Amino acid sequence: MELILEQVPWIVMPIIFPLIGSMVCFLFPAKAKSLGLLTSLVILTCVIGLGWQLKALGPLRYPMGGWGAPLGIDLYADGLSLLMLLMAALVGLGISIYSSSYFCRDKANHFWPLWLFLCGALNALFLSADIFNLYVTLELLGLTAVALVALAGSANALISAMRYLLVSLLGSLFYLLGIALIYHSVGSLDIAILAQQVEPSPAVWAAVGLISTGLLLKTALFPMHFWLPPAHASAPAPVSALMSALVVKASFYILLRMWLEFFQTQGGSFADLLGLLGAAAVLWGGIQALRQTRLKLLIAYSTVSQLGYLFLAFPLGTSLAWKGALYMLFSHAMAKAAMFMAAGNIQFFAGHDRIAELGPITQRLPLTLTAFALAGISLMGLPPSGGFIGKWLLLQASIESGQWWWGIILLLGGFLAAGYVFKVISHVFTHDQPISRAGTLPATMEWSALGLALIAVLLGMFTYWPLAILEIGSPIGTGYSG
Repeated sequence: MELILEQVPWIVMPIIFPLIGSMVCFLFPAKAKSLGLLTSLVILTCVIGLGWQLKALGPLRYPMGGWGAPLGIDLYADGLSLLMLLMAALVGLGISIYSSSYFCRDKANHFWPLWLFLCGALNALFLSADIFNLYVTLELLGLTAVALVALAGSANALISAMRYLLVSLLGSLFYLLGIALIYHSVGSLDIAILAQQVEPSPAVWAAVGLISTGLLLKTALFPMHFWLPPAHASAPAPVSALMSALVVKASFYILLRMWLEFFQTQGGSFADLLGLLGAAAVLWGGIQALRQTRLKLLIAYSTVSQLGYLFLAFPLGTSLAWKGALYMLFSHAMAKAAMFMAAGNIQFFAGHDRIAELGPITQRLPLTLTAFALAGISLMGLPPSGGFIGKWLLLQASIESGQWWWGIILLLGGFLAAGYVFKVISHVFTHDQPISRAGTLPATMEWSALGLALIAVLLGMFTYWPLAILEIGSPIGTGYSG
């Protein structure tokens, strides 16, 4: 049985099945909901199968069509890409269950093909082995995400989608120019070849700057975050969840992958700049979240803040710091998807998301309130959540490396997160206005949000598997130990 599992080309399955599912949903919209749910389950199964194969064989490189690099296209899977695939599969299943009850039939006919296509593009990105294919998959991901943001149909959603489109195209332009410079200097686009052959030169430094700028713009790192809050706040709740939990992580993954392979030797003081921008994002995003009067905008600015933590690992540059950042990334995906789903439940039930009027609404939605609170525990970094483990690893890394000031940012960010989470929770106990409108909320919408929030908390209790995954052939697990 194990031999059979090892021989299956699991590495291509997470790409093929969502693309097939997307086409079938487009052709048979009446069956889109059932097909979408089934496809999400199949994707998770394929990721588990790939994990089994990686555990047995180690990192995998798969030449598409039998043509390997530099002539052909390679797929590559190691612990880092497996962790990202698992994150996407778990969040994707939760979003699919939630969306099966959220959308009316007309919007569902558009949502499911786009959503599954986005899943395929995202998985292809995590498995791409050369920087041009990363560009192609990132473009497909961005264009699909723009269409999903516009799915709400409101004026704000359309304006936000157009702004997001322009930002995405600008980021892609910077990235593509950087690729051209690297190809001109090295003559290859394969990441493994670049890791061996890239030498410091003005052209390579310029390429690092251009690629990093484009990716930081897509990741919405402060001060290039201006497009994120309106896009996430105006999109439908499942789209907000996938944007915050998955889409912005894709560009961060590319930056991290390139940094670990060949940017680190070229970047120099650029790592300190990334750390400073990350620290500014933690503080600015948290302060802006505290100022918001609408729940989805508060959660969107929280995303700006939480993304900043990931960049604190760059100046630290140790194995412990990278693992802490990736643990936070994984936990944040679960928690933030749960938060946006909870906000969607409130808006679905009451017709608005005004924080000052949440008291009587959340009292009628105990599972939604519980999901929000559990997700908030992870964002604050309280034990026993996954957010606590990530922050603890980063704090340890900052102390061990003598860069204690990053630890202060971690603590301040935790206080700010506590402030905006309790700002929402406090209205449950201190306000008692009548509900002007109350709808019927399907149970699947509450339970899917609660399920992801529980995973965010349980990640703090079961730390072995995520950290063990990162050891599989990953530069995080085998190098840069400080």
